Amino acid sequence: MGDAGLLYSLIPRVPSGTAVVHLFGGPYLTVGGLRAEVPDGSKRLLTYVALSTGCVDRRLTAGNLWPDTYESRAAGNLRSALWRLRRAGLDVLECGKSTIALRGGTFVDVDLISRWAGRLIDGTAPPSELLSVDAIRELTDLLPGWYDDWVIFERERLRQKLLHALEALSRRLTLDGQYAQAIEAALAALAVDPLRESAARVLIEAHLAEGNVSEARRAYAQFCQTLQRELGVRPGVQLQSLMFPAPARRPVLAATR
Repeated sequence: MGDAGLLYSLIPRVPSGTAVVHLFGGPYLTVGGLRAEVPDGSKRLLTYVALSTGCVDRRLTAGNLWPDTYESRAAGNLRSALWRLRRAGLDVLECGKSTIALRGGTFVDVDLISRWAGRLIDGTAPPSELLSVDAIRELTDLLPGWYDDWVIFERERLRQKLLHALEALSRRLTLDGQYAQAIEAALAALAVDPLRESAARVLIEAHLAEGNVSEARRAYAQFCQTLQRELGVRPGVQLQSLMFPAPARRPVLAATR
């Protein structure tokens, strides 16, 4: 998501003129939609603080960012990264004696997207926040090529939340009768995770709601083949019962004398 304007259009709650830390396609900053590049020597520090909740401890931060150096050298690297940010005019970090935090009023795109996904999942997102599937799909790979443990954890956390958001979007669109869009959202979730049974379920639900039983059966068969090929297992009971509901039992009549 390299375009700052896209973020503002997706998440309209960000006030204009606000500083935003962009980690999708970044890291970089925007202020009022104008892009500012982050010095290479400061990118990991800014990303680490942006992904953390509240303040971070200076000593712990230095140790996590430069784990293979002496403590004094790591502390020096931290001071150098802070200096480079200030020299570039990017005054978005507040530094105390033992802590570092984002300056008040600064937003992070990951946090904004995570909050939006939460609103979509719990059904409180207004129609203006029902994003295009392509826009959501762009958000499922945070900081590709970064292999730090603290990045990997956040990447997976956000990926799972966005997959749930795609499924929630598909269900909502199905209920609204927008079947083509519902199917597209479900397919997007399956494209990210082809073995995700809940995504296969919402796809089949959308096909069935539209009355396309043959499409539902085709989707079910394809998912079964993928599961068998990759894991050697069959779909769970929920998905099987969706395609092949148990026949209704006849009422047992009491014998009359």
